[in-house]
Amino acid sequence: MFSITVRDHVMVAHSFRGEVFGPAQRLHGATFVVDARFKRTDLDEDNIVVDIGLATEELKTVLAELNYRNLDEVPAFAGVNTSTEFLAKHVADQLADRVHAGALGEGARGLAAIEVSLHESHVAWASYERAL
Repeated sequence: MFSITVRDHVMVAHSFRGEVFGPAQRLHGATFVVDARFKRTDLDEDNIVVDIGLATEELKTVLAELNYRNLDEVPAFAGVNTSTEFLAKHVADQLADRVHAGALGEGARGLAAIEVSLHESHVAWASYERAL
């Protein structure tokens, strides 16, 4: 399996519901380093996985919708604990939608999977991988 990874970051605020979250039940900020890995079994006719420039721009576009936002106020997330794992899936799903819409070029239609990792720190992160 071939892959390329592009990286960006996003800064959000949010709070959680449930005793398991302890003090994170209060409103707090988080800065995530976000890696988006695009995978395919064979390289395309240009011998690439996907156009790295387009992948970078589309990740930036997806994250711009969340950046500097209080996720508790985003209607699509109403009543949802926006955990790192949940946000990794959200970003992966948004990128998949962009692949299907052609935003990453025709060559991206041959992608097999996308994996998104959100790094909370240098010692903790969460990932979500989905097939395309």
